[in-house]
Amino acid sequence: MGLELISSDVKIAPLSMAASARAGVVRSGGQHEGPAPHDDAITNLVSVLASSRDFESFLAAVHDALRDSDAVDGVAVAVSDEDPKGLRHYRTVSDLPASTPADDAHLAGDAPEILAWRQQQPVYVPDLAQDKRFVRSKDGPREGGYRSYAAFPLLTAEKRLGVMAFGSLEARAFGDATRDRMGRVAALVAFALDHRLTAQRADKLQDQAVRQRGQLAMSMAITDTLVAARGLEAVLKGVSVCLKQVIEHDAASLALYCNQTGRLKVMAFDESGPGDAMFRFEDEPPAGSLFGCVLKTRAPLARERLDTAEFPFDPTVARVVASGFVSTCTVPLALRGQVIGVLNVGRRRLAAFSGAEVAVLGQAGAQMVLAIEHAMALEEVRALKERLADDNRYLAEEIHTLHNFDEIVGDSPALTKVLDLVSVVAPTDSTVLIEGETGTGKELIARAIHDRSPRRDRPLIKVNCAAIPAGLIESELFGHEKGAFTGATSQRKGKFELANGGTIFLDEIGDLPRDMQVKLLRALQEREIERVGGEKTITLDVRVIAATNVDLKKKVGDNEFRADLYYRLNVFPLQLPPLRERRGDIPLLVNWFTQKMSRTMRKGIESVPTDAMRALEAYPWPGNIRELENVIERAVILSPGPALEVPPGALPAVATLCPTSVASDALEAIERDHMLRVLTECRWVLSGPRGAAIRLGLKRTTLQSRMERMGITRPV
Repeated sequence: MGLELISSDVKIAPLSMAASARAGVVRSGGQHEGPAPHDDAITNLVSVLASSRDFESFLAAVHDALRDSDAVDGVAVAVSDEDPKGLRHYRTVSDLPASTPADDAHLAGDAPEILAWRQQQPVYVPDLAQDKRFVRSKDGPREGGYRSYAAFPLLTAEKRLGVMAFGSLEARAFGDATRDRMGRVAALVAFALDHRLTAQRADKLQDQAVRQRGQLAMSMAITDTLVAARGLEAVLKGVSVCLKQVIEHDAASLALYCNQTGRLKVMAFDESGPGDAMFRFEDEPPAGSLFGCVLKTRAPLARERLDTAEFPFDPTVARVVASGFVSTCTVPLALRGQVIGVLNVGRRRLAAFSGAEVAVLGQAGAQMVLAIEHAMALEEVRALKERLADDNRYLAEEIHTLHNFDEIVGDSPALTKVLDLVSVVAPTDSTVLIEGETGTGKELIARAIHDRSPRRDRPLIKVNCAAIPAGLIESELFGHEKGAFTGATSQRKGKFELANGGTIFLDEIGDLPRDMQVKLLRALQEREIERVGGEKTITLDVRVIAATNVDLKKKVGDNEFRADLYYRLNVFPLQLPPLRERRGDIPLLVNWFTQKMSRTMRKGIESVPTDAMRALEAYPWPGNIRELENVIERAVILSPGPALEVPPGALPAVATLCPTSVASDALEAIERDHMLRVLTECRWVLSGPRGAAIRLGLKRTTLQSRMERMGITRPV
């Protein structure tokens, strides 16, 4: 029958009286009975047994009772073991400390105790020096100096406990009467040992029950915490507080591995710090990192003293050691067979984690996994909701900006060439630079590229670089943190962040301030940004389409635009032809705009007179398609009948006389005259709903630039 070994923290100091100092005992070379012990000696042993649960004291009393009368120099007890090796040494009381085997040591296979245990009969060896059966017993009775040796099995009515042995320095020291008394003493020892082991087992069971109740209470507390927790930080903090009941620790951390980035997202809750601090950071675990070891073995990793020399390139270990933590324990967090991260607790003092503490931490980790998955899902849903809200806000801001037309109209060779290039570049992620005069449909081409790209399910974010004040353009593009500047009452994402996964359209890129050109260049090169007032780097996946109505190459030569940014944008240039170079598309556009405006205004205009169409075809259209749309809208408003009537003054008279191919200087003169006439009609008001910029289909800044170029000034 296997028995649990008595805990190793019980220590017995062996008796040290020398055999030669025994008073009144004279031994001969033969069997020595000595004066027979009286019955009161056995009675005293029974009294000691009845009064104490201390088996070691009882064993010492046995030694004292027998050493003088029966020439016993030492007694030893071995207990049975479930291990196949057999008996294991338990306790020895002897006058010869050097002969005492180490506690918990297995006895050799030829020891007298082993023979007595196997036969379940007493074994008496009159002279060990003459008996060759026990010569291999290391640290056994022979090596201890014993000559006579007797071993008795320890039996109760229900149990086979072990063996008790008696040794003497004299040969043939034990006669029949002595061995009979030893048998009775062995029976008492068996009872005492059974009593001791039973009591110890009861104490262990009681301690185990207390621990299990504590662990159960902790487990239930963790369950309640996880049910109520919202977010990973709440999960970590709640579990750390619950673990504190059974595992002493100063801080707990949770590290989750991201397969996409290959980085560990770590959050740490320091209970010993001021104000219960929660920290967040990210590290990239190198080969041979602590996380890599746990990932490989899928087993807990406990260190009494965490050493950076063991993980020399692991930044997380370096952080932990630098924070003053000495002893740590890390357990894997596995979800559906895959390790998603680790749970770690640490102590700032040298104190190894026991096996029971490691098991408790593993149990807590197993409970946390589903809560972590739930929290991660909630965070993902929250992020998606924020992203959807951002998209909706952007669309709400842009909803009033209707497209000039819903599809590209025209079949001229110049337009067909551009559309062919759009079909080629759209499926790629290459940066596109669209150049063309104002009103040629650059935004429409940008939308066509986006709609035919793999990013079509994500938004196309439009930014007019000329319309944003210089002091706000960085915030508009990259966003800002709360409190970054006066008026920044909340965090706001920039256009680049809103376009993540989609396309950003930078219109009028030539008007971007020079200091912002450097920051834009970095964003395009590194594919990452920082919000104004923030320190966190945000990695983005954005396709860039830029547009301009100025000659960027000339601006580079004039040192008004950075050359490196120009070459970064000019990956795939698209040159849009002005309307005067695609006059064959004018009738199609006129009919299309007429039908669109007629439906919108609920007018029944069915045709365009030939004279009106010729006049429209002959006009050079300096404002291109935007100007044509405005002219048609005004004509639809003023047409009373089913035929479109172009009102007098809508087009310069010279337009009807212009040849199809107009020289550039003549075109500029016509454009200047037309601009002067519109400015005069608008009383030189440039902006606003009745300003000249609206009538000409131009932006105010573009109109001012052309007026300066053409030398047009307001009369005094």
